[in-house]
Amino acid sequence: MKRTAILLTALLAVPVQAAEKPNIIVVVADDLGYADVGFQRCKDIPTPHLDALAKRGVVCTNGYVTHPFCSPTRAALLTGRYQQRFGHENNPAWLPENKDVGLPLDQPTLADALKKLGYSTGAVGKWHLGAHPSFHPNRRGFDSYFGMLGGGHQYFNHNTFKTDPMKAKQEYFIPLVRDEKPVEENEYMTDALGREAAAFVEANKAKPFFLYLAFNAPHTPLQAPQKYLDRVKDIKDEKLRTYGAMVCGMDDAVGVLVAKLKEHGLTDNTIVFFFSDNGGPVGVTNCRNTPLRGAKGEVYEGGIRVPFVVSWPAKLKPGTFDHPVSSLDVFPTARVAGGGDAPRNPKLDGMDLLPHLRGESKESLADRVLFWRTGGGQNFAARAGTLKLVKVGKNPAELYDLSADASESTNLADKKPADVAALQKRLDTWNNELVAPKWDNPQAAKKK
Repeated sequence: MKRTAILLTALLAVPVQAAEKPNIIVVVADDLGYADVGFQRCKDIPTPHLDALAKRGVVCTNGYVTHPFCSPTRAALLTGRYQQRFGHENNPAWLPENKDVGLPLDQPTLADALKKLGYSTGAVGKWHLGAHPSFHPNRRGFDSYFGMLGGGHQYFNHNTFKTDPMKAKQEYFIPLVRDEKPVEENEYMTDALGREAAAFVEANKAKPFFLYLAFNAPHTPLQAPQKYLDRVKDIKDEKLRTYGAMVCGMDDAVGVLVAKLKEHGLTDNTIVFFFSDNGGPVGVTNCRNTPLRGAKGEVYEGGIRVPFVVSWPAKLKPGTFDHPVSSLDVFPTARVAGGGDAPRNPKLDGMDLLPHLRGESKESLADRVLFWRTGGGQNFAARAGTLKLVKVGKNPAELYDLSADASESTNLADKKPADVAALQKRLDTWNNELVAPKWDNPQAAKKK
């Protein structure tokens, strides 16, 4: 009897210990407009699942990414470091033969860090961090992968599965892969990604897991099935209607994932981050970044400020958080929550958000400083507190007070020269720590 009791105690201890570590899910939308989800006051594109996530989580009203284009943001997200520190400043072209164009191999990823803490790791969706086999997700810390290795894909007609991905020339028609093998896929792309995300949870529900779910929606090409178009039939503009339908599809896929968490009682102890990789490309899809100025590709708010939610029902009270947060913060937040500490080599640029979101930190983020650089120094921005410095090309510096002017319509540079000088000094110090881009951006002109 005594031996049985000891054995029973040991068996019961396993799930209790496992439950102490939260599951971690990072969901990234692609080119989502700032004002195009319900929790951002959108009225014509229904997003009930994302709205529910926001309702039980913390909506970060000043949420930022590190770059107004796809791949650089993803490089910073997965390393916790400004991507300019290691030369990943531009989108990489689809170059399977080039081992130098992609997320540098000397940069540890969040998946690497969480694997060391006992996590199962999986990536689903858009990769866009290098086409050479050495950059494959399976070689960057992810146990499993399903998705597209390039920067985008067709949403229908996935009939290229017999093609060797390493020999494919047209990025949007490369085969989908499961790990490193091309696979046949017949579902609408966004539905397939939701299915695969839920399958990952199902397969890994018995131990802590990290899932990186990177949608290619609602990035172009604008393609949606009738079932989603029917939900936005009152939108008159054809581009916006199709884009809105794609957002609905992404919302449904999030719903499939969340339902799987609920099925296994994992909702409360799962941290979910949700944000877009950059601002919406207003002139391309007719999406909306209201009330922000600018769009994808720009260092104005419309290019870098995004819908941003952090949910962890077991530890975070629902609400809003108004101080600046960044996608840089995902790495240290997840690592600390998973039982690790913030690594010092290489040093991360983000911070653990949990004490701040709980109101437990003695350090305020009100005066936090964030930086941006694009095109190897063509454009810059820096935010300190509520003041933001913007430098576009050779134009004079601009200064905005975001607390009263989120639309960046009133340039205060002439009235506040001391603030301009102070921010410029901090920006210069940061810029001097960076390296030049390792490759050009052949797709920048396309706002890809």
